[in-house]
Amino acid sequence: MNARDDHAPSAASRPQLIADTALRLLAERGMRGLTHRAVDEAAGLPQGSTSNLARTRAALLEAAVGRLAEREAAVLTPDELPRPQRDRPSGAEAGAGPGAGAASGAGAAAGGAEGPALAEALSLALHRYLTHHRELLLARYELALEATRRPALREVYERAGRAFREPVVAMLAAAGSAAPERHALSVVAWCDGVLFSCTAGQFHAAVPTRAALRTSCAELLAGMLPGAGASRAGTGVAGE
Repeated sequence: MNARDDHAPSAASRPQLIADTALRLLAERGMRGLTHRAVDEAAGLPQGSTSNLARTRAALLEAAVGRLAEREAAVLTPDELPRPQRDRPSGAEAGAGPGAGAASGAGAAAGGAEGPALAEALSLALHRYLTHHRELLLARYELALEATRRPALREVYERAGRAFREPVVAMLAAAGSAAPERHALSVVAWCDGVLFSCTAGQFHAAVPTRAALRTSCAELLAGMLPGAGASRAGTGVAGE
């Protein structure tokens, strides 16, 4: 019976290994350090393995973007996301037609109830990125910049990004936002800014506590959601 190398990747796991290794190289060496040969060497694969899976550099980059989206989607589990009440009127619906006053009151209650849950989920995701997934962030920045020069990669990058933006729009609408698309832009831009500043920008030296992130997020949401100003999200324990 032939001896079997338990560390050799199976055919099913090899694409994932190659994509994960590409992300690691992007974080460690930047875009110039990502080559097919470098992925083979870093992954411990026979020379030519990466080329067999992704024959061009564009294909390798697209594989990295796809794997990045998969790993970022796992930063928060579905059970950790707010569960919007689907029968609740959105802010835009609450302000139109007869009975708008009563509907507006319902929207305010929505913001008061779901604003803290949204702040909790967003702050948890931010803190996990900054403490456990900095490699993903660095790889994402490299890919985002490269996508500005490669229209095909930009299309893949945008498609992956919609999977994150659309749930934010839905959660804001359920929480009573009168302009969920516009507010989602502000929330996503704020989150991206915090992540960049604390990874590669002026505040990279120290990771904010989860409590501090939760408070800042609640303050942002307070200007968007009716009733969210009464949020308890700023009462977290320092150093959490």
